[in-house]
This record gives sequence, C-alpha cells and structure tokens, in this order.
Amino acid sequence: MQKTFLLLAALAASYTGLAQTDAAATDTSNRHRSLDEVEVTATSNPKKSLLYQPVSIVKLNKVELKRSTGLFLDDAINANIPGVYMERRSVSGGQQFNIRGYGSGAWGTRGINSNFDGQGYKVYLNGIPLTDAEGITVMDDIDFGSVGNVEVVKGASGTLYGMAISGVVNLTTLKPENGTTSISQQAMVGSYGLQRYTTTLQIGGERSSLLVNYGKQVYDGFMPHTSSHKDFVNVFGEFRANEKQTINAYVGYSNSYDQRNGELTIGQYDTLDYSGNPRYIANDAHSALISFRAGLSHRYEFNKNISNTTTVFGTGITSNSSSAGGWTDKAPLNYGLRSTVDMKFALNEKFGLSGIAGVEAQRQNAQTVGYTMVKDSTNPGPYNIIGATRSNQYTVSSTWSAFTEWTLSMPFDLSFTAGVGLSKMNIELNDRLAGIGANSQYKATYSDMVSPHFALNKVFSKNISAYVSYSQAYKAPVSSYFFIPVTGEVLTGLKPEKGTQIEIGTKGSLLHDRLVYQLAAYNAVFSNKITAVAVPDTTGTATAYSYMVNGGEVNNKGIEALIKYTAYQSATGFFSSVNPFVNLAVTDATYNDFKFETLTNKKNSGKKNDSVAVSDYSNKVVAGVPPLTFNVGVDFATRPGLYGNVVYSYRDAMYFTSDNINKTEAYGLLNAKLGYRKSLGSHFDVDAFAGANNITGTQYYYMVFLNQLPDAYLPAPNEINFFGGLTLKYNF
Repeated sequence: MQKTFLLLAALAASYTGLAQTDAAATDTSNRHRSLDEVEVTATSNPKKSLLYQPVSIVKLNKVELKRSTGLFLDDAINANIPGVYMERRSVSGGQQFNIRGYGSGAWGTRGINSNFDGQGYKVYLNGIPLTDAEGITVMDDIDFGSVGNVEVVKGASGTLYGMAISGVVNLTTLKPENGTTSISQQAMVGSYGLQRYTTTLQIGGERSSLLVNYGKQVYDGFMPHTSSHKDFVNVFGEFRANEKQTINAYVGYSNSYDQRNGELTIGQYDTLDYSGNPRYIANDAHSALISFRAGLSHRYEFNKNISNTTTVFGTGITSNSSSAGGWTDKAPLNYGLRSTVDMKFALNEKFGLSGIAGVEAQRQNAQTVGYTMVKDSTNPGPYNIIGATRSNQYTVSSTWSAFTEWTLSMPFDLSFTAGVGLSKMNIELNDRLAGIGANSQYKATYSDMVSPHFALNKVFSKNISAYVSYSQAYKAPVSSYFFIPVTGEVLTGLKPEKGTQIEIGTKGSLLHDRLVYQLAAYNAVFSNKITAVAVPDTTGTATAYSYMVNGGEVNNKGIEALIKYTAYQSATGFFSSVNPFVNLAVTDATYNDFKFETLTNKKNSGKKNDSVAVSDYSNKVVAGVPPLTFNVGVDFATRPGLYGNVVYSYRDAMYFTSDNINKTEAYGLLNAKLGYRKSLGSHFDVDAFAGANNITGTQYYYMVFLNQLPDAYLPAPNEINFFGGLTLKYNF
C-alpha cells in the first residue's frame, strides 16, 4: 500500500512539473474542465455547478467516453470514476454497477451478492428508467457507443430517485449540434473480429433539431462461444415551441445477441484454460433481447421562478436466455412518468430559497416462462434443446415515489439543503403452473420507505466548496424473493434493505480553471441485507429449497479523490493541450453482525443427515470490494490535429467469498490511443484513430462471481488487443 501511494505522489509531482504558461495562448477549448460549466440532472439548487451540489457527482464528457473504443461503457467508468466499478458477464452484456462496494442482492450458490442482475441503483437513458419497476436493471440492449454524456451520483439517492440505495447513473445519448446539419459514417475494426459501423444524421436548427443514429456491432469473441452481434437505432428530437415551452422526444430500438461460455473455475483461470463451462456451452448459453423504448418530455416555464418538466415513457422487451440451469423466456412491458417542478424565490437581498418537488411512477407487466434443457434424441446436435416447462409466472409490479428537496441560500455562499422522498412498491405474482387447490397468487407491498437528505455546503471565492451530507435510501425485495414456491408461503416479515450514508467532501476549480479536483470521505451502512437460508430435503442429501431473510449489516467506509489538470495549453505551439489526470478510491468494507445460513454435508463427515448451519461473517472483509483502485493518465492534442491518450489502471486484490478464503490477484492495465482529426475545406471532417488495450498482456477479469464456487471467473483478453477506425463527416 505504501509503495502504491509513493507511486501516485511521484506521478502527481511529475505532472505538476509539466505546468507551463503561454502568454500567447488564446485557446479555451479545455475550459470545459471548469466545474461551473457542468450541469446536474436533478437538484434543488438552481446553480447547477458541481460546486453547489453537496453530494459526490462525476460527469463524463465525450473526451472521457471515447478514450478507448467508446463501445463498452465500463472502459470509461472504471478509468474515470473513483468508487464505481462496472463489470459485464459477456463481451457486451450482463453489465452491472458496483457503487461504493454495495453488492446487489442475494443470489448465488452461497452468496450475499447478486451475480445475475443489477440491483440497488437506478439507471436512466434520456430521462427514461432502464431500471424496471422491481428495481432490476438490464443493459444488454443499450448502445453505449451513442452515449454522449454520463452522470453518476454516488451514495444513497432515495430523496430524488426513490429506490436507489447505492446511487444513480444518468445516461444521455448524443444530441444534435446547434446550427449544423451533417451526416457522418464511422467504421471501426479490432482484434477478435470486432466490427462497428455507425451512421449519424444530425440537423440543428434555431427552433428544432433532430439526430438519427444507426449502429451495427459484431464481435467474434476471444474465447469459444462468446460472439456478439447487435443492431441499434436511436432517434432524438427537440422542438422549442416558444420561449416557455420545449419538447424532447426519444425513440430507441435494439436487437441484441450475446453468447455466454460460463464462469471458469479457479483452476481453469489459474492455468489459462479459457475453454469455458461445458454445461453453459451444451445449453447454447446466451442472452437475446429485442427492445423498443420511447419517451416524450415537455418543459414549461410558467415564469422566471417556476417551471415544470414532465416525461412519459414506455419500454417493451422480448427476451430469451439460457445458461447452465435452463432456458428462460421473458416479455416485460414497463411504462410510467416522471414529473418535477423547479422553483426559486428571492426572500430578500441576502437569502434565497429554491426547491424541486415531483413524482415518479412506473408499472411493469411481465410474463416469464422457464424450461429445462435436454438432449435431442431424434436429431443429435451440438446443443441441447428446450424441454419441459418448469415455471410460468406472470408478475405485475408497480412503484412510485414522491419527493421534495429545498435549498436555502445564505450570505457568504453558504447553503443548507433538506429534502425527503417517500417510496412504495407493490408486487403481484401469479403462478400459471400451480396445481388444483394450490395457492397460485402471491402479493406483497413495501411501503413507508422514507428517505431524508440533509446537507450543508460552503463555497469559497467561487472556486472551492466544502460540504457535509446525510442521506438514506432503500431497496425492496424483488418478485423472486418474497415467497417460497415449494411451500406457497409468503414471507410477510421480509424487509427492504436500508442504506444510510454520511459524507464530507470538497470540490474545486483552481489556477484559472486549470486544476479541477474532487475529494470525498464517506461511511455507508447497509442494514437488513437480504440473504438466503438453505433447507435440506427429506433424505438429508441435498437442498430442497431456499428462502430469503434479512441478515445483518455491511459497513463500507472510503476515501475518493479525482484530479484533472491542464498542464499545458497553447494556441501557437505544436501541442495545443496536455491534460494529465489521476483518481483513486481507498475502501474499508466489513460485515457487521452478519450471519449467513448454509447447508452442511454431515454425510461426508460420517454423520447421519445434512442440516442448516450458521456461518458468521461478522468483522470479515466484504467480498467483491478491492481495498485500492487508481487510474493515472494523460490526454493530449496538437494544432496539426494529432491527439491521443495513455491510461494506466490498477485494481487491488479482493476476496470473492465472504469467508475471506478465496482472493483474486491484483492487476494493472495499460491502454493507449492515437488519432488524427482534420477539417478538409468547409464541408468535410475526418477522424482516424488506432489504439491498443492491455498493452502489457496482463491476465484480468471482466467479472468475478461472488460466493459461487467452484465457478468464479469471467476472464477478459489476457493478450494485447488492437482497434482502429475512421470517421468521415459531411457538413451541409
């Protein structure tokens, strides 16, 4: 650990030594680093600079999103946002966020955290929730290559966003440039059969604008049975009816297919045996989705003090997936609205009051059918086929939240924020395969999820802020948690998980906006963590079924730092800008009074029957949370048009079983990209680029399944891999 911090200090010192001042410099293209020019999606403070927001928020712009291929969002998230880690189950599917060490659920063979879906955070795309009405987020069908901005709110965010116990991710697709009309074509190729073709039409007028984006993406995979192919269509339009009204519309279509070859055992991973899991491959494991989502947003300014923004949305998905356990068809339909009123009032010359009040409501109707998979005895082939139906469930889930938050602005740039959100979720599950006389309908309601937020913020000289905040949020159980299918019992005592966070931090924009930083220390406690109890069968040789209970607490403490620096900027020199950056997260995550029940095998120990035993993880390190991560890199641009970056990313060793027996190895990745962009006359723009990932050929992983031995690792390419592309743009 000491060596790591000495390395960081040396790197920071070397970057500082690059600082220069060019008296002739007039190029202000890097002034976007100023915190005063960054807007926040939802806030009670009308000053939407990060300096005035008493919470950890990180925004990613086009430069950060496109440092690598720009196709896989985890590349940008993991390199730029300390305390947030994004992982994926396949080449371009099964994506999940881990925010400040929060594990997402209870699934897994012996686990406390979810390996199969994203829970505990909320994700929005152009104001449309990707998180469904139960709180589950699937992003297989999202075109991350068309995302133009990302905003991540770290920590309990229940006041403004409902059931967001660990944070919120707001994604925004590319939008038309004002006053321009253009069409562009990009072609990208890379190692392991990567191909991406993107066609973009944008029309930016004075009162209206339109962007149409089509992307086709293909990848053969670096392991057997890991290919991927996707088609995306994104349409975004904006119409300014008058000075008071603005209408935004978004329509997206995706057709996505990702093969899975399963998790590797520890032995396979250690010996570089990337052949995969035979049970996954035999069942032709995959994830296939066709989705259509649309949203219509209307903003109306009643006067200079009050405005309303209302968004109605709907998402329809048809999906099928298979894994080692079988085949699942699912067809969810989500729809709802989010409406907010922004207000600001001048109380007198020195005091002002601003606030936001609103409601978000969402409903999902979903049909889910599960099947076994068997060999085809009449026509043997490489894969198993669908067998008997083993489950057929129809669920109706609805959630709503009402919220309000207010900020009192006081003299000396001091402000106090207070708010509260109230959330409720209803779940109804209908078992279509229930026998005669059996219970076929299960219902649960989770209410009184009250999420307060209090914060004090002080801005010094319009450049530095310091804050302290307290916040709460909840995550209610999903439909598969609240009843026991084998017995028909509804778990009436199951409680939502509760997250409580205390945070202190400071942000700044110094040296005439050349140095931007964020520093935060937090303590996040997640109580009533949902876990599983295993019940043995009558023979005592296997698990008959499992059911969910509330366990103990997870106590996560950490420090996060982010620095961006304009070391050099010139309008006349060869280099127009040199921008180093560094970020790090130090985390101490432990289980508090956490007991987990498992099935013990007494037969193997000479005893008669299996039984349920208690595993006590209290005071152990939380699985899946590395103690240290950091990134260091530099972006540069030249007047002739050359640009590029170099990034080194480090991820510490971590436990991946809660008993702290099994641990990953630490790893570091070195990535680089070099490009050339130029305007050819008044109509044509060209951008050519090439890059390399994992330059040093390091073995690492996309994801580690927690508490699910013997299968554990989903590996990433352990050899250097390349990509390159060309974009041609015609400006009318």
